[in-house]
Amino acid sequence: MSTAGPSQGAKAPLGGSGPRAAGERGGARLRVQRRPVHGVLLLDKPLGLSSNQALQRAKWLLRAEKAGHTGTLDPLATGVLPLCFGAATKFSGLHLDADKTYAATLQLGVRTATGDAEGEVIERRPVPALGAEDLERVRQQFLGAITQVPPMHSALKKDGRALYDYARAGIEVERASREVRIYKLNMVLAPADQAPSAINIIVTCSKGTYIRTLGEDIGQALGCGAHLSALHRLATGRFDESQCITLERLEAMDGGARLACLLAPDALLQDHEPITLDREEAGRFLSGLRRRGPWGDAEHVAVYGQSPRSLLGTAHVKAGELIPTRLLSPIEIQQILQATPALAAEPH
Repeated sequence: MSTAGPSQGAKAPLGGSGPRAAGERGGARLRVQRRPVHGVLLLDKPLGLSSNQALQRAKWLLRAEKAGHTGTLDPLATGVLPLCFGAATKFSGLHLDADKTYAATLQLGVRTATGDAEGEVIERRPVPALGAEDLERVRQQFLGAITQVPPMHSALKKDGRALYDYARAGIEVERASREVRIYKLNMVLAPADQAPSAINIIVTCSKGTYIRTLGEDIGQALGCGAHLSALHRLATGRFDESQCITLERLEAMDGGARLACLLAPDALLQDHEPITLDREEAGRFLSGLRRRGPWGDAEHVAVYGQSPRSLLGTAHVKAGELIPTRLLSPIEIQQILQATPALAAEPH
């Protein structure tokens, strides 16, 4: 389950909600020859697919050997989902800590077992007449540092078992509350023709924030309860929906155009300080050796070689020493430069 929670009230069939990849016939997929692909694809995840299902479709379309994503969205959530291929998977974990922005709809007066539209209704309450002052009063309560109790329908683990496994078995276990941060929160009443007795919110939050839980807590503060009926991720870190591509568009392209949609692997390292090494020093660094130079202390560094400029990996600097963290292999570097020259790293 996503830290965000699902999005729509009606679940689309998983077999029919997204595009059928080219080469699929009668529900079966033709075998394709996999190839090394390195880079980041910013996908607009469709309704009804899990993050892994969307990843596997994109991986098949790109004929990629290795792929992963940077944090899940539930099947009923849509929006920005960065997918990593090849060498970029080495840095995918860095993006899990990124702040995220969501647009969501909260259906008032109805609580569900899961906090979203998929769950069984467990309570109905009358919705009071609400005005802008009521929303502003509640909005102020949820800005800054807040505590949340993770929902039972989540992928967090207890004794090696996901919480949603306990929930499906009808078992509720104790969960420790944790602190998250809400940086921005906008709340407006939804138009009646969109969703009667509903609120539209846009929230920018820290990692680990459960939007389902936020929605439930807002409903409680309004005195009527609520559940999440729609969720769309607008941005994650520096990536936003304007940069994303749909599976339908990706499927309609030829192989070269699909590859051209990829960002370089160092797109995940935009917050890292760049350091460039000459050929000799680059070779030593790639061997895992620490290098000494005139650098100030830095926790996050992206290390490049020159002539041609190429990403070597990540490191940190302490007391003038450049200490490797994650390294690309020489083969990966050559594949990035030769097979997809347009994705070669550019100076920051």
